[in-house]
Amino acid sequence: MKKDCDDNSKGFCPVEASLEMLSGKWKGRILWKLYNTPTMRFGELRRSLGSITEKMLAQQLRELESLGLIKRHIYREVPPKVEYSLTEFGKTLGPILDKFAEWGVAHLKKVRSLAKSA
Repeated sequence: MKKDCDDNSKGFCPVEASLEMLSGKWKGRILWKLYNTPTMRFGELRRSLGSITEKMLAQQLRELESLGLIKRHIYREVPPKVEYSLTEFGKTLGPILDKFAEWGVAHLKKVRSLAKSA
């Protein structure tokens, strides 16, 4: 059932709130990587994302962790080992990420042309 955001109490819009959680240059890519590769170490994530800095990746991971979308598992060993994965809550984004990917592929030409002109 589709509803207008204005119909919700206190001006809350579930679409806007959901997109706000996922906003940021790298969050979508990080979530997509962890959705497709369930457990990744920091270095693996950084290499797979390309041009992201360590500082930016750490910041984005902290934000996603604070939102309850990813979890950080620290192994007590030397050297320290840290792995990231989606939480059960984060895994609920899977079907949505799939749909975003389908939409992106279907409209790739338009999306790229708009991105270049922005």
